[in-house]
Amino acid sequence: MTKLLLRLFVPDAQAADAPAVRGRVGKLSGIVGIVCNLLLFAGKLLVGTLSGSVAITADAMNNLSDASSSIVTLAGFKLAERPADEDHPYGHARFEYLSGLAVAAMIVVIGFELARTSLEKILNPAPVVFSVPVAVVLLASIAVKLWMYLFNRYLGRHIQSQALLATAADSRNDAISTAAVLFAGVVEALSSWQIDGVMGLVVALFILYSGWTLARETISPLLGEAASPELRDLIVETVRSHPKVLGYHDLMVHDYGPGQRFGSLHVEMDRREDPMACHEIIDNLERACLEKHNVHLVIHYDPVVVDDPVVDTCRRQVTEILQEMDARLHIHDFRMVAGNGHTNLIFDVALPSDLSGREKEIRGAVEAGMAARRGGIYYAVITFDPVAFNME
Repeated sequence: MTKLLLRLFVPDAQAADAPAVRGRVGKLSGIVGIVCNLLLFAGKLLVGTLSGSVAITADAMNNLSDASSSIVTLAGFKLAERPADEDHPYGHARFEYLSGLAVAAMIVVIGFELARTSLEKILNPAPVVFSVPVAVVLLASIAVKLWMYLFNRYLGRHIQSQALLATAADSRNDAISTAAVLFAGVVEALSSWQIDGVMGLVVALFILYSGWTLARETISPLLGEAASPELRDLIVETVRSHPKVLGYHDLMVHDYGPGQRFGSLHVEMDRREDPMACHEIIDNLERACLEKHNVHLVIHYDPVVVDDPVVDTCRRQVTEILQEMDARLHIHDFRMVAGNGHTNLIFDVALPSDLSGREKEIRGAVEAGMAARRGGIYYAVITFDPVAFNME
């Protein structure tokens, strides 16, 4: 069914990285979500009202919130398609994240309201009329929600959309919640236990949990989370595949929404290489990252000394000193400037976050260690970089 819908409404769905295709897939998910959730809401509200079940009514309201969420998601994908302009030169793709955040807020508000209603039912229980029509509606709801889970998970993976994957997880939780409501109805029909309010509270807690999870997942990229390990590996693999590239460091990727990623990277090349040739290599690498991975990459060229035995020895010794302190400490951009009375050792260190505050200690250990190994006076001129930008 999912593939059939894709063929009918997104004929060029295989080009998943294309912004237009991404938008059409998101709209398809939104429209399907609106239709299915409104039908489920109407059916559950009817049987919930007739049976007097607050749990079923709570589940119906959850479906109504899901329909509202689908509307917001649909609008988010539509707004995210807007091209870049003077005020927003990086485009509007972050609307997809903002729509997810709005959905999360709606879910949390409804969850709190349903929790309040369920607590009232627990304190003031009333009998629930459970019947075959009620069971049929709930079973149909479980089946529809399981299909929607698979449907949105497929679409989310197809276009790498956290918003659609979150929608899939919400549908899965809805199926579990409805199963809990069905369980409560069966228990009350077969026994004297009145657990409808308890199950309504369980549904409300599921809603709150889904809202919190979705909010966390959408806030994170808005705050500037690190690039995924998979994307880092793809960029690094592309850059290091060129034989003239000796190393890299300071990889930063900025996410302006799905399909709008900008990055910067330093690459090291032999200082004896022709600068014009290095410039052409860098241009080609930047173009390759855009074409292969849809990342607008800016590469900084770092010429390094590879033919000086003294520099090579000092670089190795500095690395040994740092590794003795902590095996996670690595250096890059190593240079030496010799003076009459001392030598400056200039380099960068990728510093793990838990070692923050120990910069002075690290600098002193390098200076003392080099003096002990080689004699003379050494000053360590160190730039400490976040390790998140220098992962191997």
